[in-house]
Amino acid sequence: MELKALLASQFVLPSIPRVVALLLSELERDEPDLKKITQLISTDPALTTRLLQLSNSEFYKLSGKINSVTESLALLGLSHVWVMAAAAASSVSFRAVPGINLQQFWGYSLNVAKLSRSLAGVVRLNQQAAFTCGLIHAVGELAMHMGMPEEVAALDREVPPLDLRRARAEFRHFGYCYAQVGAGFASQWHFPQPIVEALEYQYAPFEHKAYEPLAGVIHLASWRARAKEAGLSDKDLAVTFPGSVGEVLGLDIDMVLQQDPIDWTLQAPGRSML
Repeated sequence: MELKALLASQFVLPSIPRVVALLLSELERDEPDLKKITQLISTDPALTTRLLQLSNSEFYKLSGKINSVTESLALLGLSHVWVMAAAAASSVSFRAVPGINLQQFWGYSLNVAKLSRSLAGVVRLNQQAAFTCGLIHAVGELAMHMGMPEEVAALDREVPPLDLRRARAEFRHFGYCYAQVGAGFASQWHFPQPIVEALEYQYAPFEHKAYEPLAGVIHLASWRARAKEAGLSDKDLAVTFPGSVGEVLGLDIDMVLQQDPIDWTLQAPGRSML
C-alpha cells in the first residue's frame, strides 16, 4: 500500500482495557483526581493520541501548540475526557491487532516514553514533549498492521515488529516505515511541528536538513527499549549503540544506560502491570 493511501485510511487505535476501566471509574467519582487522570491517560498511547488530536484541532485555536496530556487537560476539561474514555471502552472488544502483541507493545511504548523524558532532561529539552513523543512514537506500526495486515504479515515472520532492524526492513519492503506513518498522522492532526519532525526522523535523525534534537532522543530511547526487549548482552549493546546520534547530543552509551528508569522485572511473564 502506498503511504498516501495508508494515511487516508480510517482506524481506531486500541486502548489498554484496564486503563480505560480505571479512567472511567475515576471520572465517575464526585471529585475526580486530576493527577490520577493525567497519569492514567499518560500510560496509554491511544488515549494520549486522541487527546492531543482534539486539543490541537483548529476549533481551540491552539493548533500545533499542545505538547502533552497535562496541557490538553488544562484546555479541554473532564467532559471531553469522559466522551473519549467511553468511546474507547465501547471499542475494547475490537482491540486485537493482527501481528502485534498489544501487551508487549503497550509496555514497550511506556518504557520509551520514560526513557525519552529522562534523556530530554539530561540534554535540556522539553520533557513533556519528549514523553509524549516516546509514548506515541510507534503508533505508525499499529496503523500499518491495521491498515494492511496481509502485506505486513510476511515481514513480521522475517523481522518482528519491535526488532532493532524493523525500520530498515519496512523501508526495504514498502519504501517507508512506521516513523513516516506516525508523523503523517501527527501532521494531519496538527500536532506541534517539533513532535511531527521527531516522529518522522526518529529512525534517521540526520536526514533532516535542520537536525531535530528530539528525534535523536527518541532514537536513543527506542534503541534502549528494543535492545532490552531483545535481551541483548553488554557486548551486543556496545555494538548496536547509535554512537553518531549520541555524539551530537553529547550522550555516550553509559550515560544512556544510566538514565534507564525502568523496572524491567515488569516485563517478565505474568507480571505486567498493564
